[in-house]
Amino acid sequence: MSVLTSLGHYLDALVHPSVQGDPLARARHRAFIAPRLIGSLTALVAFPAYLALRGAPSALEVLVFCWLVAPILTSYFLSRTGRYESAHVLSALALTGIVTVVAAKTGGIGSFAAIWLVVVPLEGALSASRRVVALASMLALGAAGLLVGMGAFGLLPAPLGAGHDAGVLAALGVVSAALYATGLALGAESLTRKSFWLLYAEEDRYRLLARNMTDVITRHGPNGAVLFASPAVEPLFGVSAGELRGHGLFDRVHIADRPAYLSALADAAAHGLARSVEFRVRREPDTAGAPVRFVWIEMRCRPLDRAVAGPEPGTREVVAVMRDVTERKEQERALDQARAEAERANSAKSRFLATMSHELRTPLNAVIGFSDMLINEKALGITPERRLEYARLINESGSHLLSVVNDILDMSKLETGEFDIRPEPFALAPVVHSCCDLLALKAREQDIRLEVAIDPALPEIVADKRALKQILLNLVSNAVKFTDRGGCVTVAARREATRLAIMVEDNGIGIREDDLARCGDPFFQSRDSYDRPHHGTGLGLSIVKGLVGLHGGEVAMASRLGAGTCVTVRIPLDCDPARTRRAPPVPAASTVRRLNLPGEPAPEDIPSEQTSGEAAVAVKKRA
Repeated sequence: MSVLTSLGHYLDALVHPSVQGDPLARARHRAFIAPRLIGSLTALVAFPAYLALRGAPSALEVLVFCWLVAPILTSYFLSRTGRYESAHVLSALALTGIVTVVAAKTGGIGSFAAIWLVVVPLEGALSASRRVVALASMLALGAAGLLVGMGAFGLLPAPLGAGHDAGVLAALGVVSAALYATGLALGAESLTRKSFWLLYAEEDRYRLLARNMTDVITRHGPNGAVLFASPAVEPLFGVSAGELRGHGLFDRVHIADRPAYLSALADAAAHGLARSVEFRVRREPDTAGAPVRFVWIEMRCRPLDRAVAGPEPGTREVVAVMRDVTERKEQERALDQARAEAERANSAKSRFLATMSHELRTPLNAVIGFSDMLINEKALGITPERRLEYARLINESGSHLLSVVNDILDMSKLETGEFDIRPEPFALAPVVHSCCDLLALKAREQDIRLEVAIDPALPEIVADKRALKQILLNLVSNAVKFTDRGGCVTVAARREATRLAIMVEDNGIGIREDDLARCGDPFFQSRDSYDRPHHGTGLGLSIVKGLVGLHGGEVAMASRLGAGTCVTVRIPLDCDPARTRRAPPVPAASTVRRLNLPGEPAPEDIPSEQTSGEAAVAVKKRA
C-alpha cells in the first residue's frame, strides 16, 4: 500500500502545475502518463531477460524495443508543457509509425501487427478532443492504405513465418492489441467515473449553497416560466418551491409591477443583458386568517451560458437571484417623508420670515412715520384733528404689533408645552356674547351680519375661560376677515352628550381644497403671497388647535371655495379631569371637509394632519 501511495504521489508530481487546480484535468493527465511510463519501463526492464531467453535480437526486435522510449518521451512532454492534445497527437504518431514499420516487415496489411492500427483512434478518444480523434483516425487509415498499396505493388517482403508460426503471431497481435484496448477502456471508464463524481460533488456543493442561502435563486425559461426555485422561497414567499414553478411566481407579482418584471426577464433572454428590477410580491400569511401582504423584492437576472441555454437569441434561459428589500424600501419611504417634512419646515420658515417682515414692518413704518410727523408738528402745521388721527393710527399699529408678538409667544408656549390652562366653572353664553361684542364694530364696518345662537339649556362648563375667549376671538375674527361685504357670520353652541360643540360659520370666500388639509399648520396661509388683501400671521388657527388640544378636544373644519367655512370646536363639558390625566400637550385633532354649493350632494370629509406631526387623525367620510 505504501508503494502504491508513493507511486501516486510521484505521478501527481509529474502533472503540470497548470492543471493542479482542476481535478478532472489532473485525472486525465495522470491517466495519460501512468500507463505509458509503467508499460515502457516494465518492458525495458524485461529486455535483458528476453535477450537471455531469445538470444541475439533481430533488427526488427531492436527497433521495437527502441520504440518503447517514445511513450516515456511523450509523458515527459506532457509533464513539462501541460499540452494535453499535443501529447496525444505525438503518441498517435509514434504508435502509428511503429505499427506501420513492423507490419511492413512482417507481411503488410495481413501482418499480425496491422491489428494495432485499430487501437490508434481508440487511444485518441481518451483525449476528449474531436480534433485529436480525427487526426488519429486519419493516421491509422493512411497507414492501412500505405500497407495495402505497398502489398499491391510487391514492395513488401515475404510474410514472416508460415503455418503454425503465422497463427501464433496473429494470435499474439490480436491478444496484445485487445489487452492494450482493454487498458484504454479501463482508463476511459475511470475518467468517466471521475467526471461523474466530480460533477455530483460540484452539484452537491451548489445545492447545499442554494439550500442555505437566504436569497432565492430561480431559473427561468425563455418565456419567463420558473423552471427551478431554491428552497429559500418558503420563508420569503410563504409557499413551497413547487408552487412557484411555471407561472406561479408571475401570478404573485403585484399587477402594477408585472410589466417591469417581465421586461427584465425578456431583456436577459432575448438580448443577453444583465438586469436588476424591484417589484412587489404577494406573501402568503403565516397563520390562517392573517391578512395577505406584499413584500418588496429585488431581482437581479442574467442569461445562462450559451453552451447551456442555447446559442440563439430568445432561446436562452435566465438565472435570477431575489432578495427581500422591504425593510430598505420602508427606510427609503421614511427618509422621503423626513425629507418632505424638512422641506415643509424650511418652507414654513420662509413663509414665516416673509409674513413677519410684512406684519412687523408695516405697523412699525406707521409708528415711526406718524411719530416723526408729530415731533415736527409745528413745522408741518399739523392741526389738532390730524394729531388725533395720527395718534389713533399709532395706537392701532402698536396694538397690531402687540397682537403679532402675543400670537408668536402663545404658539411658542404651545409647541414647547409651557402653556398651562386653569379650568374654572362658568357659563358659556356671556363669554360668547362678550367676544362677539368686541368684534361687532369691525363687522359693522364691513357690513357683515354677526349672529349668535346659543342653546338656552346649555349647562356650565369647566374650562380655561381666558383660553376659550382667545379661541372664540380668533375664530370669529377670521370669519369676519374672510367674509365679503354683506355676508353673515354665525356663532352657535350646543351640547353633544358629555361634550360642548361651538360652531363658527361664515359664507365668505372659503378655502381651496388643496389648502384645506394644511389649515392649522403654523404660519400657513391659504394665499401664498404676503401682499394679499387679508393680513395675518397664519398662527390664529394653529393657536386654536393647540388650546383646544390642551382641553382634550378637537377641531373640525368644513369649507368650499366660494361657499364659506365652518369651524367646529368640541371640548369636554368638564375639562379638569382631562387636564390632570393628559400627557404633554398635543395639538387638537382636526377634521376637514368641503362645503357643498346649493344643489350639490354633501361632500366627503378629508383627513388633515395634526400640526405637530405626531399622529394622524381619524376622519369620517361622508358620501
